[in-house]
Amino acid sequence: MATEQQPNWADILKRRLANSKRDEKSEEENKSEETELFSKYYTEWKGGSNSGSSYKTIPRFYYRLPAEDEVLLQKLREESRAVFLQRKSRELLDNEELQNLWFLLDKHQVPPLTGEEAMINYEAYLEVGEKAGSKCKKFFTARVYAKLLHSDPYGRISIMQFFNYVMRKVWLHQTRIGLSLYDVAGQGYLRESDLENYILELIPTLPQLDGLEKSFYSFYVCTAVRKFFFFLDPLRTGKIKIQDILACSFLDDLLELRDEELSKESQDSNWFSAPSALRVYGQYLNLDKDHNGMLSKEELSRYGTATLTSVFLDRVFQECLTYEGEMDYKTYLDFVLALENRKEPAALQYIFKLLDMENQGHLNVFSLNYFFRAIQEQIKLHGQEPVSFQDVKDEIFDMVKPKDPFKITLQDLVNSCQGDTVVSILIDLNGFWTYENREVLVANDSDSGGVGGSSMADFDDT
Repeated sequence: MATEQQPNWADILKRRLANSKRDEKSEEENKSEETELFSKYYTEWKGGSNSGSSYKTIPRFYYRLPAEDEVLLQKLREESRAVFLQRKSRELLDNEELQNLWFLLDKHQVPPLTGEEAMINYEAYLEVGEKAGSKCKKFFTARVYAKLLHSDPYGRISIMQFFNYVMRKVWLHQTRIGLSLYDVAGQGYLRESDLENYILELIPTLPQLDGLEKSFYSFYVCTAVRKFFFFLDPLRTGKIKIQDILACSFLDDLLELRDEELSKESQDSNWFSAPSALRVYGQYLNLDKDHNGMLSKEELSRYGTATLTSVFLDRVFQECLTYEGEMDYKTYLDFVLALENRKEPAALQYIFKLLDMENQGHLNVFSLNYFFRAIQEQIKLHGQEPVSFQDVKDEIFDMVKPKDPFKITLQDLVNSCQGDTVVSILIDLNGFWTYENREVLVANDSDSGGVGGSSMADFDDT
């Protein structure tokens, strides 16, 4: 049997190498083949070359804001926004159209009357919607009707309530468009300078501000703007969303000054009124004894009833923006807004930051004792027996009921609804005295029919 010839591996390897060299492609050919294969598989993945045509182009979803040196692009953006806002403004109902809507609603009221209020049912409501025109179409929906439907036995809604709803919506859109005109960045928020320009140009349209001298305008604008930023910009980013401005009541308070017959009580309680702004600025001038336009710690100590503790005032000047150790009017406004609105979360946040000396995010027994010692010292100066800190500490923790029995956070203060009382006990002798004598004060108010008040002037007589 003949032996089988063994293959020569060296010859086989040489042949393979020779064949591979003949099969080598140039770099350009490889790239071309790679692109062709990618296109083929990508088309198949999309569902074939003839199907899914909507995927051929991806819509643009990001538009870069023009840089400061791109003047032409900036002008184009400004013009585009102006045209857009004009178009939105034309879509709103004007006075004549609102009047026509009222006549249509009144004509289609459905008996019987509920008291003196005219009502309308769903069928008549839809009929009015068809006659009122295209601008009104968005108001005549089942959703709006359901929102205004209450307890009428006939399933009707109040014509007046519906009309007020429409008026409110139109006003909100008008105001949003008006605010957007001052949104220089076009991002849906206003910077401090933007809001200042808005309020400055609004002043001539508010009859209640007619008596203000033009020299006071800048101080009035500063006073008004600070309230918006103190409450709506807690993180101090320097800008406020237009939506937040519309959602809060501050703009309503400001525009309330259009009422020429606004009562004195309403003016006194409105931060934006002329008497209120003059009061706050007058207090600042009265505190400024050296007339340098700034307040030192000693000058600020006479604020209000002059019963704020020196320890608290030290913290104010440590944490707040000062100029060579003195406070300007803008910083003073934040201080006033915090102390006059101690129930509000933004005010509690301001004061909590001052009480939290070590920036731990909570108050412990040491923090409470540190601030209450100053209250005890003031009590001694009035010749009274100091109150035990342990008793006050237990009462504070009982009021707040914090999640951690040894720490009080800002959220604990807000949730307890007792934050204003707690901070008053720690920073203000008059606030502590009011809390300590709360039962006596309630009895006195009952005896006097709820008339009268009390302050630290009575402390020495107790």
